[in-house]
Amino acid sequence: MSETVGPQDFSATALRTADPRIADLIGRETTRRRTTLQLVASESIASPAVRAALGSDLGDKYAEGYPGARYHGGCDVVDEVEELAVERARDLFGADYANVQPISGSVAGHAVYAAFAQPGDPVLALRLMHGGHQTHGSRANISGRWFSPIAYGLRRDDERIDYDHLRETALVHRPGIIVAGSSSYSRHIDWAALRSIADDVEAVLWCDAANLAGLVAGGAAPSPVPYADVVTVSTQKVFWGPRGGAILARAEHAAVLQKAVYPFLQGGPAMNSIAAKAITFAEASTPEFAGYAQDAVDNAQDLSVALAERGFRTVSGGTDTHLALIDVTSSGLTGRAAAAALAEAGIVVDKAVLPFDTASVADGSAIRVGLAVLTAQGFGTEDMTQIGDWIATALHDASARAEVREQIGQRCGS
Repeated sequence: MSETVGPQDFSATALRTADPRIADLIGRETTRRRTTLQLVASESIASPAVRAALGSDLGDKYAEGYPGARYHGGCDVVDEVEELAVERARDLFGADYANVQPISGSVAGHAVYAAFAQPGDPVLALRLMHGGHQTHGSRANISGRWFSPIAYGLRRDDERIDYDHLRETALVHRPGIIVAGSSSYSRHIDWAALRSIADDVEAVLWCDAANLAGLVAGGAAPSPVPYADVVTVSTQKVFWGPRGGAILARAEHAAVLQKAVYPFLQGGPAMNSIAAKAITFAEASTPEFAGYAQDAVDNAQDLSVALAERGFRTVSGGTDTHLALIDVTSSGLTGRAAAAALAEAGIVVDKAVLPFDTASVADGSAIRVGLAVLTAQGFGTEDMTQIGDWIATALHDASARAEVREQIGQRCGS
């Protein structure tokens, strides 16, 4: 960088000049994403406006604290940015309170623990093998090492949440927090039932809506906000936003959540990301986004049907969201092997476990698919039969994977 810093060139040419190695790696990733099918359920595509905000001068500003109460000077502009992001988040979800500083959905969740629990306290959450997230009680995560995780699960007969067992478990253990939300449970959750259970045991009801929030914003899924004490959000996944998090809550929880995010968990927020979140919330309030959110659900449902017709069972018999959990045991492959086989064919998915899986967690017997990226790229329900064919062919015939990859490359480039 020169001694006198003036207007700077943020173009691809400048990147190639400054660091050709990184420029090459970024180019390779762009090519990979544009020539293969992205079916990772926790990914979407950031909008051009979001990308512009992330690369703006706001990324250079340190703004520890909250609007009107910053540690650093020169925060007049970024105060307005954050206030706008908060206002848009509250309006989009109908929430009393919003905090847009968490750097991720997981950090937003850790703030909930910090606000409402002490080390060792019992926390009731969906069993990890039944679709729960690692931040809901995995021993590899702070949630499972600092707190006392208790699990509820799914019924064997229909692979849906067993609300009766959930209530019984809550009444026995009296958790301070009940967690609703998951990484691979694809059905709508009965928010009213969970509110009733939380009230009966005087627990805080926390909805981890990392995978769900974009659908809620687009009107394609029921909102937990009227029922939950606190809702945490990831601003990527189904949204067209940056990697980041946000917290929505009832007004009475505002003070404790503010302190849990800053200064307990974080220092200075990423103001470029907060600006990008403000853009994300504005984009999510449009009819265009609502149509996309519903299309993502429709595509997931149609792909599940197409795969069922080809001998692959969808857990719980279908999906209500943008993602689905697919049993691949009929292919003779584990979930891990199936994901690797599909990658050879240019289809990117996650390996997963079935709710009552007999395979090891490392291997699993399922794959998780998500339709946000393909929907944003313009794939529609008319494409799901073809994608079902590609998946089935790749899983059953190793010799055909190269041909499938070529066909996918042609379709993605068309």
